[in-house]
Amino acid sequence: MNRNARSVASTAALCAALIAGISSPAGASTWCVNPGGTGGCFAKIGMAVSTAAINDTINVASGTYKEDVIIGKALSLVGENRENTIIDATGLANGIYIDGLDHPGLSNVVVTGFTVENANFEGILVTNASFVTITGNEVTNNDRSLNATTLVCATQPAFETAESEDCGEGIHLIAVDHSILANNSSENNAGGILLSDETGETHDNVITGNTVQNNPFDCGITLASHPPYSTRTTLGIIHNTIANNESLHNGYQVPGAGAGVGIFGFLPGATVSGNVVINNRLMNNGLPGVAFHAHNTGAGAENLNDNVIIGNQISGNGADTGDALTPGTAGINIYGHYPILGTIISQNVIDQEAYDIVVNTDAQVDAHLNIFLGQTVGVDNLDSGTVDATENWWGCSGGPGADDCATVEGSGVLFTPWLTWPFAGR
Repeated sequence: MNRNARSVASTAALCAALIAGISSPAGASTWCVNPGGTGGCFAKIGMAVSTAAINDTINVASGTYKEDVIIGKALSLVGENRENTIIDATGLANGIYIDGLDHPGLSNVVVTGFTVENANFEGILVTNASFVTITGNEVTNNDRSLNATTLVCATQPAFETAESEDCGEGIHLIAVDHSILANNSSENNAGGILLSDETGETHDNVITGNTVQNNPFDCGITLASHPPYSTRTTLGIIHNTIANNESLHNGYQVPGAGAGVGIFGFLPGATVSGNVVINNRLMNNGLPGVAFHAHNTGAGAENLNDNVIIGNQISGNGADTGDALTPGTAGINIYGHYPILGTIISQNVIDQEAYDIVVNTDAQVDAHLNIFLGQTVGVDNLDSGTVDATENWWGCSGGPGADDCATVEGSGVLFTPWLTWPFAGR
């Protein structure tokens, strides 16, 4: 079993283990918070967090709490109902900050059941932590410090090295591992969900069941290897699973702003590798449904290798821009100055795009068992590499170029044999 297959196979087990961690260990205490501080409860969430011991649970009653909650210990923070348990961070950095950068070794934090809104930067930020579970929250109208005209985000912490254009997005994981982000909504922030690596490697996380939509300035879900903050020995976004999410209508405010899922490197040595993007709905975003960008032209290489794009529904997205320009709207765009190796694109249904898959890298890309709908360009190869596009459904039994079928553009595209009926696994 290759490592990408292992990543898919381990998703269910990891989810089960992390969700099971929500229950408190024997002997742990439970604390309560309500807006009036009545009945022996705290009036502020932050006060309860400061008082709680490791592995305690804090139950928060419905109401509005105007604070930036900073968590530096293992605990469970449980809102009564995300519809009416609100952390309003107006004028504050974040709504919730799980801070392992200042609390080394932080792990086993659970946050569930909140609306988090109006923060200057991220609604929920997690740094340098393991086994974190963030589930069932609504994160909305954050990134308020972003100047929509200049696209500059003032006064953001120095450890966030490449966030000037989005203030960190609604939910941001930096140097986080073995964690789960599940069944949250991230809407009307600058961007939706960001995984980055300024202070260390972000690896072996599961991002699943989230609805990420209407974030105007950036991607729905971004995996981006950023410039390092001070000295670090590891970097990269590695072995994460992006599964069963909806990424809809993101990056629409500024041309070229946001993909449904973005896989991006910034500089030599940047690594976004071995990730799996599976069974997502990626629709109506400003850039392609899935966009790979490796822009570096200097010494060294960006490693965007061994990523798998499988079983996604991709429709109605935009064209890529800048040096990653596509000839028209695109479902998937693979762009890199250096070869992007080991890319697998399989079992996706791509519709309402002028170009279903665009490849612009000097390497082989494998694309099999996909369904290309409409009289479009199914595969366009813009570089000197090859695309093994055998065994796809091109919209009719006649294969590429037949009446009512998708076509092929560029050289080096292998498309024989093709499917004469859509892939039965759909």
